[in-house]
Amino acid sequence: MPEFLNGYGTEAQCEQALVAACWPNGFRCPHCAHASHYAVRDGARKVFQCNSCLHQASLISGTVFQATQLPLTIFLLPIYLISQTKTGLSTLALNRQLGLSYPTAWLI
Repeated sequence: MPEFLNGYGTEAQCEQALVAACWPNGFRCPHCAHASHYAVRDGARKVFQCNSCLHQASLISGTVFQATQLPLTIFLLPIYLISQTKTGLSTLALNRQLGLSYPTAWLI
């Protein structure tokens, strides 16, 4: 658990990890492939806008996180927990450990 918290303990660390995973060579517009962009905030999430075509790309668009309203820290923790267990993790265990509703834990 300390290993997870060191790398993904805050929302900013989770955002940095997603940026590195989605665009390892830096942001490229998914519409025109232009690299020049700027970041804006759309509520709690970061959105990148291309300087060339003005297309906006959310940090979580096109990922499994796309429709979630959960903080990334809450969404990445179950992924970490599931990946660290040999036998998997039940929905009920996620529900109890993370304090999520059963339907939310099931969706994760």
